[in-house]
Amino acid sequence: MTFFKKALPANKCPYCAGQGYFQLRLGGSETCSHCSGSGKK
Repeated sequence: MTFFKKALPANKCPYCAGQGYFQLRLGGSETCSHCSGSGKK
């Protein structure tokens, strides 16, 4: 199995892919702690 890394623009947070939040498996979402929800580095 091969995994490809998605290229993100330089100003987007690499942890949440610039969205500012994570989708939780059981429903709902959580604010990204690395960018404080801004989606930027």
